[in-house]
Amino acid sequence: MPLALAVPLVFTACASIGPPLPPSLDLPKAPSDLRGIRKGDQVILTWTIPARTTDRQTIRNLGPTEICRGLLSELTACGTPVGRAAPVQNATPNKNNAKQKTSESYTDTLPAEALSDVPSATITYAVEVLNHENRGAGLSNQIHLPLIRTLPPPGNFNAQVTSQGVVLNWSGVTPASIPQVHFAYRVYRRREDQQQAMVVGDLPVGSETNYTLTDSGIEWEKTYEYHADAITIIAEPNKPEVQVEGADTPETRVFADDVFPPTVPTGLQAIFSGPGQKPFIDLIWTPDTDADLAGYNVYRRTEGASFVKLNSETLKTPSYRDYGIETGHSYFYSVTAVDIRGNESARSEEASEKAP
Repeated sequence: MPLALAVPLVFTACASIGPPLPPSLDLPKAPSDLRGIRKGDQVILTWTIPARTTDRQTIRNLGPTEICRGLLSELTACGTPVGRAAPVQNATPNKNNAKQKTSESYTDTLPAEALSDVPSATITYAVEVLNHENRGAGLSNQIHLPLIRTLPPPGNFNAQVTSQGVVLNWSGVTPASIPQVHFAYRVYRRREDQQQAMVVGDLPVGSETNYTLTDSGIEWEKTYEYHADAITIIAEPNKPEVQVEGADTPETRVFADDVFPPTVPTGLQAIFSGPGQKPFIDLIWTPDTDADLAGYNVYRRTEGASFVKLNSETLKTPSYRDYGIETGHSYFYSVTAVDIRGNESARSEEASEKAP
């Protein structure tokens, strides 16, 4: 009897294939976070480089970014760009850092003829990110920046360390009178070991030509860098105040070395006490108010002799009791103030007392 051959059964399934997707145009999605600030005649623009295309694909090759500028309140197209930012390398986030964003910036110089004395005059900016074929999906969000003229930076800006702090001096100009516009000089300080500069203070610009500002908020034995600029302030009715910074002065660098002694003590009095006890002379004086005061030294002399310091350690209070006296002698006293860095003041006026 012949053997029956086993024939394997093979089942195949038919896959359902949809219509093919159209190829991606690889157009970068337009940025929506364009920001800008003015600094003198410079405009610094920043925005986030798009990581996706308009059809939600990962961008394969970025092209340059066109910088668009116009006097109209709304730009409908870039027209002739005023500049181009080069493509950013490695701008596409990877799967290990999918939320990372890459920023780009561009600095544009405003033409002198565009600047205005009209407080409400503005200029409009947008950017358009292109692909490697120089094609884009349209303009970013649009921003409007004031075109008001700014003053030149302060002249002859310098800094000098004094006992009261760092004194800043500079020369200024007298600005033209513009309705709803006023001006101020602003001084900045940055400590050598820090990145961020802080505002020391503002002085309104007037008709004077020389300005002085004292920075008493320093720490001694630190190095600081200072610069200043002129601020143009637009205050139109029913609108938020707008401030436009001018160009900076060169930085000036100082080391805040405290070589300044405290204030000389005043009001020294000497009073003898003796009957019925070991004789002594009490000294009292007006307390010194220097913030960095460490204490006081007391000096004594006799007729025709030189002063000798009496205390071995700095006195913390404005008083001293001298037991080292002998009856029948006159004593002359003087006191000094000492700060925490060892700077000692000149001696006070003398006070004298006789031990009878």
